[in-house]
Amino acid sequence: MDKPTQTELEAAAFRALVSHLQSRTDVQNIDLMNLAGFCRNCLSKWYLAAANEKDMDMDYDQAREKIYGMPYAEWKEKYQTPATTEQLDQFKKS
Repeated sequence: MDKPTQTELEAAAFRALVSHLQSRTDVQNIDLMNLAGFCRNCLSKWYLAAANEKDMDMDYDQAREKIYGMPYAEWKEKYQTPATTEQLDQFKKS
């Protein structure tokens, strides 16, 4: 596989992942962290790092808006629930 095709496929997979996470607002970041070791905020940081490598003008809030599909404060208000004791205990263990 040539490099441009690989990049296109990786970009398509990333877009699908972001779209999936945007549609699964019931899945909390702490659940993602506990299960997979990364969350929407991690993706936002990776996205921002990639933009910085390309010398693009972007800040963390802009990167989070790309991943969350809306400003983070809005997503948090609409969808974030308080972490349960069980979730926090599992997070501390990992």
